[in-house]
Amino acid sequence: MPKLWNETIASHRQAVREATMDAAAAVVAESGLAAVTMSKIAERTGIGRATLYKYFPDVDAILTAWHERQIAGHLHHLAEVRDHTAGPGARLAAVLEAYAQILAHHHTGAIAAGLHRGDHVARAQQHLHAFVRDLLTDAAGVGEVRDDATADELTWYVLHAVTAAEGLDSPAAVHRLVAIILAGLRPQR
Repeated sequence: MPKLWNETIASHRQAVREATMDAAAAVVAESGLAAVTMSKIAERTGIGRATLYKYFPDVDAILTAWHERQIAGHLHHLAEVRDHTAGPGARLAAVLEAYAQILAHHHTGAIAAGLHRGDHVARAQQHLHAFVRDLLTDAAGVGEVRDDATADELTWYVLHAVTAAEGLDSPAAVHRLVAIILAGLRPQR
């Protein structure tokens, strides 16, 4: 087959996959994770269910692909926050605030818990751990973070503490949580 034909087919397949994940995201936003069905996704994307099954074997595969895309977007957002903030301590604070805000808008429940069991989540958690550890190391290097614990110990502290944002319902509450976490990271005088 000609190269152009292969590129056209590949781009069409990618467009259908993206439209399918967009449709799943819209159903989740309107009705929650449990409301996502192949029929609703097919209807929203404008393709038949039989065609949809050529791309994804079931709803779980669609939700996993969507979740993977969400996580990649979150990690990209955190990297942008880091890259657009000056100074190691300020970068750490800005990234923690952004991550806590993401967690505050996080889906919960049995289906969400199922989505968080995939290999893609384990890879993302490893990436996030290294990302935060580097921020902490940089901030400790200029005296803005305590140095009486290892970077890994502080990273575990931060990542576990910030998960408390999942139960918060306002940006102000998330901001207070991040302030408390940052207070625990300050050098001991």
